Amino acid sequence: MLRRRVGSTALAAARYFSAGAEAKPGLKDGAVTRSAPEAGGGDTLGKRLLSLVYSKRSAVIAIRKWKEEGHKVQKYQLNRVVRELRKLKRYKHALEICEWMDIEDDIKLQSGDYAVHLDLIAKVRGLSSAEKYFEDLPDRLKGQPTCTALLHTYVQHKESSKAKALMDKMSECGFLKNPLPYNHLLSLYISNGQLEEVPGVILELKKNVSPDVFTYNLWLTACASQSDVETAEKVFLELKKAKIEPDWVTYSTLTGLYIKNSLLEKAALTVKEMEKRVSRKVRGAYSSLITLHSNMGNKDEVRRIWKKMKSHFQKMNEAEHNSMISSLLKLKEFEEAETLYSEWESVSPTGDSRIPNLLLATYINKNQMETAENFFDRMVQRGIKPGYTTWELLTWGYLKQKQLDKILDCFKKAVGSVKKWDPDEKIIREVFRILEEQGHVEGAEQLLVSLRKAGHVNTEVYNLLLRTYAKAGKMPLIVSERMKKDKVPLDDETHNLIKLTSKMRVSEVSSCLS
Repeated sequence: MLRRRVGSTALAAARYFSAGAEAKPGLKDGAVTRSAPEAGGGDTLGKRLLSLVYSKRSAVIAIRKWKEEGHKVQKYQLNRVVRELRKLKRYKHALEICEWMDIEDDIKLQSGDYAVHLDLIAKVRGLSSAEKYFEDLPDRLKGQPTCTALLHTYVQHKESSKAKALMDKMSECGFLKNPLPYNHLLSLYISNGQLEEVPGVILELKKNVSPDVFTYNLWLTACASQSDVETAEKVFLELKKAKIEPDWVTYSTLTGLYIKNSLLEKAALTVKEMEKRVSRKVRGAYSSLITLHSNMGNKDEVRRIWKKMKSHFQKMNEAEHNSMISSLLKLKEFEEAETLYSEWESVSPTGDSRIPNLLLATYINKNQMETAENFFDRMVQRGIKPGYTTWELLTWGYLKQKQLDKILDCFKKAVGSVKKWDPDEKIIREVFRILEEQGHVEGAEQLLVSLRKAGHVNTEVYNLLLRTYAKAGKMPLIVSERMKKDKVPLDDETHNLIKLTSKMRVSEVSSCLS
């Protein structure tokens, strides 16, 4: 089915692509660079649409009401609002506006508008809906913008084969006229760990277009992932020879690579160049600066950058508090980190558990379990909802103390806190090890139930259960039947353990058996 899907979408692209179908992105129509649309006083359509905070409210109703009041609705205004909504990740309302424009006869859309529409469909309704939308587009609209949007969607969903197939078709139709599609593909290969594909994409890109700064930054990221300093420096020299201006990301990536390879003198030079390119317009760069300086052990520089940020911005956001608290803990400035956490706690609008988890992990790693428990109680009292990581940290803390009841309770809550659990084999084995060590068959059965509910029961798990029974000198009940019901195969170890425990005394029927 996957191949057929790739083929149908890619063939649809190939069938309808033509050089004449390419159009300039529609968002450039009446585009402005201001971050806030409809600036100024008074009531505007932009303000009304941006005020629709709750997703159940309808953007279409707001537009219709505006028209009923005798106001004009202009395309450039709506494009600006859509752009702002996308920045705010309010994709549902942005999609509603796009769909409204699509059915209005007096609004003329361009390929770029349809590209935005496709991207929003992917975000709101999923990949298959975006593919269907693309396939249903008129021939003339299957040009470079919409193809690039579909490619970006494949990248976001980590669909390597579909992305490569679409790139091949775009190449056949002459749609690879700028580095953006190649950059999308590079990003996909890097995020998927397919680093061996990067050189080939770079080579193909250079045959058709010139790399841009984003290309070089991605190339450097691939080098950093492989700790390849020599190649990274060659890439940087090539960038300079091409007379492309490096940005803060370029120097941040190089600095991280040098730190990773203990080249601190080089890191000191590149981090200085990075800071020269940091400004209020690239706010996220400050957090990166703090992290890099903390990795280099530069306490004074970490504090200096934080002070500089506070002078520039009225409030620090969650990510900035996270990077600063994390850096202070890394530098063993525990009291300062606790003070900053209290500051965050008093102003945070989200109560994001990731920030208190930093301190919780520190207390647990320092074997200060009583402090960790008191801190956890403080989190709950302040209305911070524990997440998976919170419960996992507590599980590890109680494992150190071999407190079985608390281990099992926290593990159960960890697994139950996520829709789909990505199994951590290490923690499963460690919990079973403590259970086996103590011959705690009741606890082993409880753990099996938690794992079954999470959809993670296999031969190894049952063997760990049987080892616990063997240690306790007890015979488990109907293990073979239970494994058959769970569709889990028996291996040699399973048979040996069942044979061994069959000679032991019968255990009491567990209330956990299912």
